[in-house]
Amino acid sequence: MPFSRTSRWAVTLPAAFALVALTGCGSATPAASRSAAASAGGGATTLTVFAAASLTGTFTELGKRFEAAHPGTSVKFNFGSSATLAQQITQGAPVDVFAAASPATMKTVTDASLAGAPTTFVRNKLEIAVPAGNPAKVDDLKDLTDPKVKVALCAQQVPCGAAAIKALDAAGLKVKPVTLEQDVKATLTKVELGEVDAALVYRTDVLAAGGKVKGIDFPEAGKAVNDYPIAALTKAPAPGLAKQFVDLVLSSQGKDVLAKAGFEAP
Repeated sequence: MPFSRTSRWAVTLPAAFALVALTGCGSATPAASRSAAASAGGGATTLTVFAAASLTGTFTELGKRFEAAHPGTSVKFNFGSSATLAQQITQGAPVDVFAAASPATMKTVTDASLAGAPTTFVRNKLEIAVPAGNPAKVDDLKDLTDPKVKVALCAQQVPCGAAAIKALDAAGLKVKPVTLEQDVKATLTKVELGEVDAALVYRTDVLAAGGKVKGIDFPEAGKAVNDYPIAALTKAPAPGLAKQFVDLVLSSQGKDVLAKAGFEAP
């Protein structure tokens, strides 16, 4: 999966000379202090974050804020299925921070001694997503068992797929999806394009889609809530930056961004 890159701060040559001149006089400017903080951990200026697909909007926003507070630092994201990301990490991908959509996928990384103790920073629950006009007239979870209703689900090994199975089991229902997708964004896209009548996705993804889809709550969603853990990797190329990014996610600023997107406090 290709990385997405937030905008890079440019430092002009004259500004660099001015900074050197001030430093030579023994004067530390706020910009110099921020640059020093950005380079914590061996002078690294790139932070690589692997995060669950459902965190795309919020983490992109937090990445921009992180770059603004650390001039010269670039935050590089890889968003996707938590299970796939965990596998890439265990196979040696150079990563600084991992944010997963379930404790089970984080455990794959911690069991390999590749991450420190994770911290649960948000929770998320499912909704039924239907196209804006709801052509199949889906009202509740039971409607998804109708063979005439085309349903998309996340694959079982993906956190949103595991949550869907748990919710359906809690309701005593069996659903035969027409497609199984590798992450929640791909699952929701099937609804947005009108290729399916309904899907089980996270509430936050329904909110992010705006008027393209309609979200329907169902009681069993409360029995399949996913905790999201985050951790810095033990072999992070930029350990100082990794810690600072985790701190940002856990800060009041990070909590505010996540809450506005519909995530719940742990």
